[in-house]
Amino acid sequence: MTTTLPGGLVLRTARPADLDRIGALLEARGEPGDALDHRLVVEDSDAGWETCAVVVDGDRVVSTATLLDESVRVGDVVLPAGQVELVATDQDYEGRGLVRALMAWAHDLSAERGHVLQVMIGIPYFYRLFGYEYAIDIPRARTLTSPPGPLAGSGLRRATPGDLPALAALQDEVQRGFDVAVPHTAARRRWLLEHDTSTTWVLERDGRVVATARTGEPDDEVLVAEAAAADGDAADRLLAALVAELPDATLVVVHRAGTVTGDRWEARLEEPADGAEQYYVRIARPELVLDALRPVLSARLAGVGTARDAVVLSTFGAHYRLPVVDGALGPVEVGGTLQSPGVLGGAGVAPDQLGALLLGPLGMAGLSRRRPDVYAGSERALFEALFQPLTADLLTYYLPW
Repeated sequence: MTTTLPGGLVLRTARPADLDRIGALLEARGEPGDALDHRLVVEDSDAGWETCAVVVDGDRVVSTATLLDESVRVGDVVLPAGQVELVATDQDYEGRGLVRALMAWAHDLSAERGHVLQVMIGIPYFYRLFGYEYAIDIPRARTLTSPPGPLAGSGLRRATPGDLPALAALQDEVQRGFDVAVPHTAARRRWLLEHDTSTTWVLERDGRVVATARTGEPDDEVLVAEAAAADGDAADRLLAALVAELPDATLVVVHRAGTVTGDRWEARLEEPADGAEQYYVRIARPELVLDALRPVLSARLAGVGTARDAVVLSTFGAHYRLPVVDGALGPVEVGGTLQSPGVLGGAGVAPDQLGALLLGPLGMAGLSRRRPDVYAGSERALFEALFQPLTADLLTYYLPW
């Protein structure tokens, strides 16, 4: 893939010969570990060079971005998704639309790979320029104010490749308790053991891995994220061992509400702050996401029923009709502008709020209280049942705090 841009610049798929130049750009404009992270991604056989693009000026790499494959589980449905990461532009080339061109490349590639949406952690506001909107809450990082005392024989050590099945099993068990979940891919679990901006720990008991956590870079404050434990004893031992391992640091814990570690540790953490922190979501073709979610939506519909022959959801510039067939929802039918969906017994949602409606913590009831352009119309009970508040747990390459 090669595209000519204004000023003689060229956007193309990255090549192995670009590796050092991309790494230098990433580290100059980002974090010290970004070059290693990029190498891990593009040299991994599950990802490869086709997932990275560059803008070049002659031999000089002046902008870059990488697309990661993700999966977003909603109930029992898994939505293939993409995440754009490792984005950087040379300071001398800013303001020339290079990131916009790279985001367009990433979104086109994402569609080619069968992704029906994109998720990401990103700097405030910026990615709204490219069709993203805040949708899913990021759990709070809360200071550990009441550290536990030491426990004998902690069993804490750094994770190794041999621990990957145990790590996956622990995280899968934790994520079963959430309505929406993004797991680490198998490839990313490998990358995380090799990169140097976070450390994955495991805790053994009787020769078996029973707990894990991932910590950020050592500093006066150390982030503790992705904590998972098989039971309360394992959770207690994990926290005590992390305190002992990092005696000079204040631990700041990402609270996973409703999990074993969340329940055991919450009383030891400071009260959460009030500020809004959320993951971005982009849904370019709502019909693809709605169609994929039909099993989940049909199960919710069965709980309330409807006498209508279809469920209609309008994003005002377009609308989406799901026929009701034998109590379940049929394939999505796409229609044109529908400014007043209430005349068809339908609901309205602003297009930039669709991700929050389908994946977020407020559902139809909460969003309609906050947004005049999200409303259930005359079928309030139906649409509040179809679009419920959802809990979420996302595991991402970079820690969100």
